Amino acid sequence: MLDTGKTQRRSRTSHAQVVDELGRAIVAGTYPVGTILPGDVELAQRFKVSRTVLRETMKTLAAKGMIVAKARVGTRVTEKSQWNMFDSEVIAWHFDDDVTEEFLLQLYDIRLAVEPFAAGLAAERATSDEIALLTGLAGEMAAPGHTTESLALADLQFHLAIADAAHNPFMHTLGSLIEAALVGMFRISTPPSQNGFATISETHMRIVDAISASDVQAARAAMEAVIVEGRDHVHEAYAGMAKVSA
Repeated sequence: MLDTGKTQRRSRTSHAQVVDELGRAIVAGTYPVGTILPGDVELAQRFKVSRTVLRETMKTLAAKGMIVAKARVGTRVTEKSQWNMFDSEVIAWHFDDDVTEEFLLQLYDIRLAVEPFAAGLAAERATSDEIALLTGLAGEMAAPGHTTESLALADLQFHLAIADAAHNPFMHTLGSLIEAALVGMFRISTPPSQNGFATISETHMRIVDAISASDVQAARAAMEAVIVEGRDHVHEAYAGMAKVSA
């Protein structure tokens, strides 16, 4: 999913390509927080673009909160606390670099803050068609022949469907955060066995059952359990990598 985004970025306009390259460089620390970016002339020559394209690039990165321009000073890289971490490109740039355990766990913090409540809203508001869709998506996770990527996609589709069933447009805008957390977890974890697929399906079906029963508290608890399990997988994966490198 995020790999597909890389391919799409390579086919973009000059403006988007420069945004992508500079954004990734900032996230990777090539241009650390607090530093002044090279001047317009140097950057325009480096990327072989016009000054107009470069100005639009700077506007885009400024809108993401990553840089700020000051007269007679230059364009400075801002503190990470000012970056728009809900921006899908900013998230993707973190995955282009070596994603850290801290970053993934921060994504899970946000999921825990939002998704259980979304499941509770779905228990109040989901239509019969939405419940049928969720049932099918949860069942799909137990299908044989899944790869790590296809299981991550099935999981993502389920959680986005929950956001839709909450009937609150703000929930769906968090899709890029959910995607990043799921893709990151599946990338670093050992692929589950066929029994593992069944277990994932069962834990997600508990969410559906609670929504179908209009049980708000049970839906929230079932969603929280799923997210906590994913967070635990992240802990275990990084602990395993630390042992291997020790």
